[in-house]
Amino acid sequence: MDHILDNPVFNALISHHANFSNGSENIKHFDPEVSPFVGLKENTEENFHQLYEIIPHDNPIGLVIPVAVEIPHSWKILNQVSIFQMVFEQPAINQEITLQPVPLNEAHIPEMLALTKLTNPGPFSTRTIEFGHYQGIFENGKLAAMAGQRLNPFNYAEISAVCTHPDHLGKGFARQLLLQQIRRIKAASSIPFLHVRTDNERAIKVYKDLGFLIRKEVYVYFIKKIQS
Repeated sequence: MDHILDNPVFNALISHHANFSNGSENIKHFDPEVSPFVGLKENTEENFHQLYEIIPHDNPIGLVIPVAVEIPHSWKILNQVSIFQMVFEQPAINQEITLQPVPLNEAHIPEMLALTKLTNPGPFSTRTIEFGHYQGIFENGKLAAMAGQRLNPFNYAEISAVCTHPDHLGKGFARQLLLQQIRRIKAASSIPFLHVRTDNERAIKVYKDLGFLIRKEVYVYFIKKIQS
């Protein structure tokens, strides 16, 4: 049996994110304003064909896959990224939480969009906040750092959109936000996990210092329909 995190998008859309789910039995996707990610039950050529027919838009979409695959010619590969999937499986948090972040809501979306555009922690759109549990740290009334949740496949919860404005790096804001997210997820009897580019050495060090371990390297493909 495959691990739940080998297919995190599909498994999220058949469990805690079923309310966001569009598609069919084998193809699941979010509305693009929530997330560009899609999930295939299996990475077969037939499912890629069904995906082409089911997706109701021509926007780029993202796939998280545990092995490199050959993308059918009906799709254009816009980008392929290698990322580490990291999991926090310690029984407790051993580091002190010294800051109390502010819960973020719809009124903060413009600032959240601006910060994620500047720092590029991963796809973030107008309704991504609906995944929930977004928190921010403000300096002089402006959003300086934030983090929240994205995928929630069964008993796993993904920490996502961890980012800090360049003017506020080195202040420990990301670490404090991560500690808050870990505590929240564990209080809900779930297991925290996250994704990070394999070349993001700074972030990987922070995550390891907090207790995350690399589970495996996975691949993210951003693809777009080729119009026939």
